[in-house]
Amino acid sequence: MNERQLFDLLLLGSLMVAAGTALILVFVVAPYGRHIRKGWGPSMDNRLGWIVMEAPAPLVFALCFMAGEYRTTITAQVFLFMWEAHYIHRSFIYPFGLRGADRRMPVVIVGMGFFFNALNGYLNGRWLFTFSGGYPNSWLLDPRFVLGLLLFVAGFVINRQADRTLRSLREHGEAGYAVPEGGMYRWISCPNYFGEIVEWIGWAIATWSLAGLAFALWTAANLAPRAHSHHQWYRESFSDYPPDRKALVPRLW
Repeated sequence: MNERQLFDLLLLGSLMVAAGTALILVFVVAPYGRHIRKGWGPSMDNRLGWIVMEAPAPLVFALCFMAGEYRTTITAQVFLFMWEAHYIHRSFIYPFGLRGADRRMPVVIVGMGFFFNALNGYLNGRWLFTFSGGYPNSWLLDPRFVLGLLLFVAGFVINRQADRTLRSLREHGEAGYAVPEGGMYRWISCPNYFGEIVEWIGWAIATWSLAGLAFALWTAANLAPRAHSHHQWYRESFSDYPPDRKALVPRLW
């Protein structure tokens, strides 16, 4: 089996497992953050856990870029910038902005995140910079790229604004939760997840690739059930929680 055959096999497996993951997470809430609970084995510091499980995404993707045959075009460098803009923040900046009391994360969750991010970075990076045959600079004017970039940027901004709102609810060392207000929190409980899903849908359209599609499906499969769990938790924890606020999609769900 050569690398391209292995790549195709991993990509097919990724697409198939995404559906199963969504189904599982409807019934099993991933045990980290506000949903942390016993029974999931050894745990580690929450901030360190975030770094360990997210770091493979920017590192593996960058390695694929450096090893790629089609990395010299402006388009390839734009794709590199888009990916790293998200993941350098998520891996090495976001964890140090977490507030509240020190928390723990199950090692098994960290390990699963590490594996997924390494695989996802490989599938997207290897496709873009090697197996795709290269994206010409004219791709930057293609309607698919333009639409995808607009969605990516919109999702990126929504995600960051929502994270800043959540961070502002606590001072360092505070352990409690409060109801976030303002921005898209006026309509949904989890605009941070909404923004991330929009962001990677934009990526899938901008790259027009099965690897990008697989990532968008994985993102929705992971975050949509978690948004539902967050929404239910808010409604159960706060008697005055806004009754018209939806979980993930304004006015719909």
